[in-house]
Amino acid sequence: MSSAADRDRCAISGIGATEFSSDSGRSALSLATEAALAAIADAGLTSVDVDGIVRCDLDAVAHNDLAEALGLPDLTYWGTSGPGGAAPGGMIGQAVGAIRSGQANAVLAFRALNGRSGARFGQAGSGPGSGAGSGGGRRVGGGGKYDEFFAPYGLVAPGHLFSLLARRHMIEFGTTEEHLGHIALACRARANANPAAQMRDRSLTMEEYLGARMISSPLRLFDYCLETDGACAVVVTSRERAGDGPHPPALIRAVAQSAGPEPQVGFLYPTLMRKSLTTQTSKSLAETLYRRAGLGPDDVDVAQFYDCFTITVLLQLEDYGFCAKGEGGPFAASGAIDKGGSLPINTSGGHLSEGYLHGLNHVVEGVRQIRGTSTSQVPGAEVCLVTSALPVTTSGLILRRP
Repeated sequence: MSSAADRDRCAISGIGATEFSSDSGRSALSLATEAALAAIADAGLTSVDVDGIVRCDLDAVAHNDLAEALGLPDLTYWGTSGPGGAAPGGMIGQAVGAIRSGQANAVLAFRALNGRSGARFGQAGSGPGSGAGSGGGRRVGGGGKYDEFFAPYGLVAPGHLFSLLARRHMIEFGTTEEHLGHIALACRARANANPAAQMRDRSLTMEEYLGARMISSPLRLFDYCLETDGACAVVVTSRERAGDGPHPPALIRAVAQSAGPEPQVGFLYPTLMRKSLTTQTSKSLAETLYRRAGLGPDDVDVAQFYDCFTITVLLQLEDYGFCAKGEGGPFAASGAIDKGGSLPINTSGGHLSEGYLHGLNHVVEGVRQIRGTSTSQVPGAEVCLVTSALPVTTSGLILRRP
């Protein structure tokens, strides 16, 4: 999508998800198939109507595997987008491009992984191999082939990088641990209202947050996202076709991807070589996304921020223009991100408390907000921002009510 002519021309018409757990006892393909079938049915379609599939490049499930499992008669488009958490917005963008160019009529985007019982993305030395849950794959760290320059200094897990980003923000702007705690608490409160969330039965207080064990200072246990087994899927089609479905379509106002003005090699750790650690690629992406949408931060009613760590949310609050640089902590502590605040966030509980499906569950929740069916529904929500943010590459989209 690159012009105003593309605004609202496509929509997400179907959503699906499996149970989120710590031990699915199933293959990633089985999980992907369940979520895909649920999304297709939710769109009022059958498998024969789907002719496109887009996946994350870290997924263990290939396009042809899922096409065979679903019984698709003819896969006329397939695509791959981005590493892990950077992928979902780009996946939706590819689906829109395929539909707008006439290469497909209904495109399925999915993410499936056994992120707790299989290969664990947050484990030191494991890194994002060829799909979590596959039980194997190559060893890839946050610097890719440049790991040798980072591992000797202790950068061997994603938490190490994000702890440095958090510490830098604290040094530059006086951000406190309590500021990060307010983000964790906001997500947990939304999860407590969501029957599908992994943390639905576990409340969280600031005392408990601050008393939790330190993992990579200044990040504690509850600053980290969950490790999750599960899958999510969505169906993207034209606005006209989506309008014939059983649910109100979530119009795709705009999508964007970015590697920022200082693109770096590798996966995560080379981010530390940038001039600023407190401004991420989200800033350049936000400028593109808002321009394509013809909207700005004041138009956003609710946001689903990629939250692999609490600091990721804080940085995005600033980069997407909801507060000034350095004010993300006080903004979060003010109550603005809570359900009754000016910008409710992560209304299903997010990665911190619902489950970690690399951002695709945020897309699913964004659709629920547009439909008015979220377990923490924002009254009158018409515009939802959904982000897919990693430091090196990022993507995002804006959904709108018809």
